[in-house]
Amino acid sequence: MEVTIMLYDGITALDAIGPYEVFAATQQCNVKFVAKKKGIIKLDSKMGYLHADYSFSEITSADILIVPGCSPPNYKDAMNDEETLNWIRKMHNTSKWTTSVCNGSLILGAAGLLNDVEATSHWGSFDILQSLGAIPTEERVVRQGKIVTAAGVSAGIDMALNLVAWEWGEDAGKAAQLILEYDPQPPFDSGSPKKASPQLLEQVSAKIKEIEKQKTETDW
Repeated sequence: MEVTIMLYDGITALDAIGPYEVFAATQQCNVKFVAKKKGIIKLDSKMGYLHADYSFSEITSADILIVPGCSPPNYKDAMNDEETLNWIRKMHNTSKWTTSVCNGSLILGAAGLLNDVEATSHWGSFDILQSLGAIPTEERVVRQGKIVTAAGVSAGIDMALNLVAWEWGEDAGKAAQLILEYDPQPPFDSGSPKKASPQLLEQVSAKIKEIEKQKTETDW
């Protein structure tokens, strides 16, 4: 199974690495990191890097395409880059699954793949997702035909486990989960807007807007 994970500057590491670890655990996948230009990819945290081993021109098809997300507003460059969008469209034409993690769905939307399609994203990006023609859905993983979108960051692991189960059966998904010892037992029950207190939600929303403003003023 050929799995392609698209990288771009400003990406969130777990959005890409979470699904990578799941597919790697199956030992039935060839996972490739691909970017517009191969080489070092800056993370949104500015505390590390990923590496794209292939460029768009070298990879033109895959069984599974994964478009990870990032902290805002780093998705804007990809959303406004026609070469990136054309590559996604080309990959989608022949993929078995076209997927996204977090606000990577905004990039799928910018490519025109989510018109009237139920999809999810990070909760802070639902308004933008809707403006791109999608139908925002408050679920952790949303499957619409061959398009699968995951909610924020950590949801990429859940999405990848689902894909493994859909491809090789539930036992294969359970095996990958066990290999990773993915057994979440968070110390707090505040992992979604529905569960967080109104005060916390307000604070985090304000922080996201502050980060977006700061990064808009910074050249990558």
